[in-house]
Amino acid sequence: MKFTKLTALAVTTALVAPAAFAQEMTIVSWGGAYTKSQKNAYHDPYSEKTGVTIINDDSSAEAVAKLRAMNEAGNVTWDVVDVVAADAIRLCDEGLAMEIDPDTMLAPAPDGTSAADDFGDLLVSDCFIPQIVYSTTFGYRTDLVGDTAPTSVCAVFDTDAYPGKRSLEKRPINNMEWALICDGVAKDDVYDVLATPEGQDQALAKLDTIKDDVIWWSAGADTPQLLADGEVIMGSTYNGRLFSVIEEQKQPVAMLWDAQVFDLDGWIIPAGLSDERKKQALDYIFFATDTQRLADQAKWISYGPARASSAPLVGQHADLGIDMAPHMPTDPNNAQNTFLYNYEFWADYRDDIDAKFQAWLAK
Repeated sequence: MKFTKLTALAVTTALVAPAAFAQEMTIVSWGGAYTKSQKNAYHDPYSEKTGVTIINDDSSAEAVAKLRAMNEAGNVTWDVVDVVAADAIRLCDEGLAMEIDPDTMLAPAPDGTSAADDFGDLLVSDCFIPQIVYSTTFGYRTDLVGDTAPTSVCAVFDTDAYPGKRSLEKRPINNMEWALICDGVAKDDVYDVLATPEGQDQALAKLDTIKDDVIWWSAGADTPQLLADGEVIMGSTYNGRLFSVIEEQKQPVAMLWDAQVFDLDGWIIPAGLSDERKKQALDYIFFATDTQRLADQAKWISYGPARASSAPLVGQHADLGIDMAPHMPTDPNNAQNTFLYNYEFWADYRDDIDAKFQAWLAK
């Protein structure tokens, strides 16, 4: 379905006039360089347009648990929440996020292409509005790896060739997949193996081989700081965080793109908001996910915009003046050996594997 500018105007007007909005709204995200990119591309321009003050909350890593608790208490204090796709699917399945009709609630592309067609296959849940394609990958200290820089993700498990501490996220996602790949499981078979108790035990056994050498992280900013301080020789985090420590901070760190895990990140609107807060959240979403705004975020962080119409608008870093396209995880030079994250698998298995992983950590 094609939308005209008049249709887009009608949709915006139908949501609510800015004068009816509350004075402030709480938007939940991940903090650090990522929230900074959202503040520059979305929050500040929206506040300037509407007069609404945006309160940033960096609790996205705990979004599922906190929204469950808020819903049970009947007191939802968040207005818009940034989550990964698998968490959006869980929240949607549990009735904790409202469903979104992209063709009436999101802006069309400048040429009139509907939002549904513009986002395409990245609309992986009825409640999810994608913002970015990112990857979780590894950075390493160029001055600590010796004469032979790592080229394979399996270097993480090779403490003989690369002695020193590693940092891994304190959750099973990605770690279990990398462990199986580096234990000889073909990429196409990873999720079939991981669906079995034996496969889960195999992944944990592989992780056992480096457990004493791991510093576990919870926030995306942790690994860049550990790398900058020289406390780890290599570590996983989001590619945009590594871009920041490499290009902005000029630390002796390089990217290891091998087996980078592609994922999606985007917005949900919590269920249970008042009509006024729901309209305000929808107005923000309409603004923040249009073609130009998603392209603008790439001026501050190296994540690929989720809309097809945004990609050609990605230009240079706002402060550094460098071309951003080569730093995107989707760049052909970086995407030669990627691993595709399975949203549905983790939506179905997350709670059970989380429990098993935490029990393993506590041993």
